[in-house]
Amino acid sequence: MHRANELGYKPLDGGWGWMVVFGAHISIGFAYSTPKALSIFFKEIQEDLGASYSEIAWISSIMLAAMYAGGPVSSVLVNRFGSRPIVILGGLMCGLSMVTASFGSSIIYLYFFIGVIGGCGLSLNLNASLTIISKYFLAKRPLANGLAMAGSPVFLCCLAPLNQYLLDKFGWRGSLFVLGGLMLNCCVAGALMRPVLSHRKPSSSVLQNKVEDQTIKCHTKLKASCMENAKMFLDVSFFKDRGFIIYLIGNMMFIFGAYAPIVFLSAYAINQGVEEYSAAYLLSITGFVDMFVRPGTGLVANSKWIRPRIQYFFSFAMIFNGACHLLCPLIRSYPFLVVYAVFFGIGFGMVFALIFECLMDLMGNRRFPSAVGLVTIIECFPMLLGPPTAGLLVDVFGDYKYLFFMCGSVIVTGGLFLFIMNIYNYHMLAKENRAKSREPSQNNLETEDRVSVGEAEMKQTPGGGGGRKH
Repeated sequence: MHRANELGYKPLDGGWGWMVVFGAHISIGFAYSTPKALSIFFKEIQEDLGASYSEIAWISSIMLAAMYAGGPVSSVLVNRFGSRPIVILGGLMCGLSMVTASFGSSIIYLYFFIGVIGGCGLSLNLNASLTIISKYFLAKRPLANGLAMAGSPVFLCCLAPLNQYLLDKFGWRGSLFVLGGLMLNCCVAGALMRPVLSHRKPSSSVLQNKVEDQTIKCHTKLKASCMENAKMFLDVSFFKDRGFIIYLIGNMMFIFGAYAPIVFLSAYAINQGVEEYSAAYLLSITGFVDMFVRPGTGLVANSKWIRPRIQYFFSFAMIFNGACHLLCPLIRSYPFLVVYAVFFGIGFGMVFALIFECLMDLMGNRRFPSAVGLVTIIECFPMLLGPPTAGLLVDVFGDYKYLFFMCGSVIVTGGLFLFIMNIYNYHMLAKENRAKSREPSQNNLETEDRVSVGEAEMKQTPGGGGGRKH
């Protein structure tokens, strides 16, 4: 296999690789679920520190933004040192950030330790875990990635009610302290990610030569690697691609409105008179539904009817997600909030099952790594601003419904934009392809005309054979 040849060994596709998948399941689970599940503590933190809704929302926003923005740096570190030490470092940063934040006396203190330090730790966990799976698996890689990524909804299902229990028993400070201890399990997950070793035993002379070569070329390789990574994640040539620009605008609109409903869902339910544990279970319901929707959406998207129209399917998923948020403020009872949580999980799962597949469909396998690096960096800005803007609406109007109206309308607008602009994009691509196919035929006609003119001139020339009599 080509990939096996590149690596110099054949991936195990099993064995210890499944322990690596288990470790990745843990680290990815904490990475994606922690910024959402922390919202359980926000009401208590807000009252204790005297913060506004917009100020408290910055905690999750900064954490998510740091997690995404740290992707390129994490990739460089993983390439340099390997996945095991980076995941262990990320676990230590996450655990210590939560423990240190539990002693905080101001909202700025929490921004720095939970948001920046914790977010950077999650970034190290996420990238390193995804990278090492590709080294252990080849034929079974889709299954391995799916099991690892399932950590996100599984951990959200567990962390939301657990955080509510901890909050009741220990308050928000004690809860953060315990949560920090739990997040140190990422270090255990990292310890499982032992490096892949080639089974070939090199001779002592070969080994000595390799050590000497590495010593001589270390600085050059490191510099070249840094330059390569910089070019990979900051390739501005993508902004000349019409399909990429359309995708990026629609995606930014979705990200702006995607996380605020998760951050404020429990607080909204409590505001409607729902008991605290029941409010926390709404997040668990969303995560549980999301767990099954993502693989189901992948199967549907891979069908022969949907695959050629996957960009339109992505637009539908966004519109469905936004419509759920627009209808949420009309809900006044807990059973209907459960229905909203179910549909929210369906819409959220559909979008995130398709979001990177659509980018790959537009860019192709070769350009995808560079494109996704650029997209995640740009996504940091709407992700950073979305929840605090929604919180500001609650501060100004004293009502959560405007938050849902804003998020829903932005997402629906983004979905409609993608739908309409993709129609235009495909129309223009077809027109451009027709123009390109006409160019060779036109060139052939011009060549034939030149040949016929040349033959006619030859016939008219006395020595050309045209005036001879036989």
